Amino acid sequence: MTAPHFLRVIAASGLIVAASGLFAASTSRPPPNVLFIAVDDLNDWIGPLRGHPQAKTPNIDRLAQRGVVFTNAHCAAPLCNPSRAAVFSGHQPFETGVLANDEKAIRTARPDLVLIPQHFQQAGYRTYGSGKLLHQKVRGLCEEEFYPEQRWSPFTAEATTYTAAELPSKGTDHPQHRTELKGRPVILPLNRMPSDRAAASPNGESFDWGPLEVDDADMGDGQIADWAVKQIRGQPKTPTQPWFLAVGFYRPHIPLFAPKKYFDLYAGLDIQLPKVKADDLDDLSETGRRWARDPVTAGSHAAVVKYGQWKAAVTAYLACVSFIDAQLGKMLDALDASSAADNTVIVFWGDHGWHLGEKEHWGKWTGWQRATHVPFIVSPAKSGATADFPRGVVCADPVGLIDLYPTLIDLCGIATRPGLAGQSLAPQLKNPTGSSDRHILTCFDAGNYSVTGPRWHYVRYADGNEELYDSVNDPHEWTNLAGRPEVRAIQQAMAAKLPAVSASPSDTPPPKAGTKKKKKAPR
Repeated sequence: MTAPHFLRVIAASGLIVAASGLFAASTSRPPPNVLFIAVDDLNDWIGPLRGHPQAKTPNIDRLAQRGVVFTNAHCAAPLCNPSRAAVFSGHQPFETGVLANDEKAIRTARPDLVLIPQHFQQAGYRTYGSGKLLHQKVRGLCEEEFYPEQRWSPFTAEATTYTAAELPSKGTDHPQHRTELKGRPVILPLNRMPSDRAAASPNGESFDWGPLEVDDADMGDGQIADWAVKQIRGQPKTPTQPWFLAVGFYRPHIPLFAPKKYFDLYAGLDIQLPKVKADDLDDLSETGRRWARDPVTAGSHAAVVKYGQWKAAVTAYLACVSFIDAQLGKMLDALDASSAADNTVIVFWGDHGWHLGEKEHWGKWTGWQRATHVPFIVSPAKSGATADFPRGVVCADPVGLIDLYPTLIDLCGIATRPGLAGQSLAPQLKNPTGSSDRHILTCFDAGNYSVTGPRWHYVRYADGNEELYDSVNDPHEWTNLAGRPEVRAIQQAMAAKLPAVSASPSDTPPPKAGTKKKKKAPR
């Protein structure tokens, strides 16, 4: 289908609100395809962001050379469900009401909103989806879908469940759940740590890590990558319609299981632990300390230290990142060998960051940049209107995952979607070295907000407690400047950027961190 005919089809359907200027400049070419890659719980421990000096991510590094790495990108919420709901809908969590993992899904909360794959389908794209995209496995998000087990792979969920006889051991110093893997006996948890979150539940303990003698294809994420490769290779050499392929990887989400060969990449290294400060929490409010120490989305830092597992956990996280990097490499190889190589937009993003002991926290679900900061790489199509865009560069402007929806619309030249909360990043893709005074909003549960700008980072809890950090001079956020006279004006200016609904402190005491209206801890 030629581009002019493609536009006539959309116009006939009444879908065009306004045509993109980018696409209008290149109507002789078909619209670009989209490879849309989401990674769960991935922080900045990747080569392009240099979050950990020992991270081995050659394929993410390779992707970075094809586009722009946004080094100051942040999620709309540091938790799976609200973050993904915001990305796919283009609306903030406090607008949709999707604020936590145990609350309603975006399609239930706001059935009126058109999600990204649906918008592209309406624009004439063939849509494919696999893996963890929205937090829930909801059929019908894309036209062709594949959803294997990811969370517990290479085990099934049933294989990780404690028997009644085994359950009393789960919260002790000798947890024992016996299962099998490829015909061989295995005892879980691999790290032999007791559960300090759900000791009474027979469900498997996900705060676990270690290598397994399996192949990539035994893992759900490996199966997803193989399926994506099959879709790319199966496209006709002369395309009849553009495609949108969404791929959602689960690792490095806990449990940190991966094939042994990825752990072997780090064998013999003196693995570096995150830099921490012994009295880091002393200048926080009791509210802040509670958000730091509560084992809501993972286990406790105290347990990791007590059982001598910190270095093993860091190694496992790095191994899982390298495992996902290898899956990315498969898709890049397939794309480069296809006729779509030059006419495909690639976006790579993590739904939120992850603590590995910083501020005595493990997991996500905090307002600090360890949880809000995300990997975000955009590689525009190498032909057409974006052929001459700079590549292999970084952009330090504050941006948000909320910008993904309008950015893809702009890069693909399809119908706009009125009312989106974000803004197109096409200007930054054209000129990554510019600068802006934009501030990115992140919310974590009702009434708790983080505001990130070019230099300052502000956190406001629902009970009115505040934190302020100088991100340039204090990148680890060890010194809370809130309340100091010399930064009063800055603190007030940052607070003014909060939504109007949270302009005044709540009169009620804060809920326990991350537990508002929850039947179980968010995963």
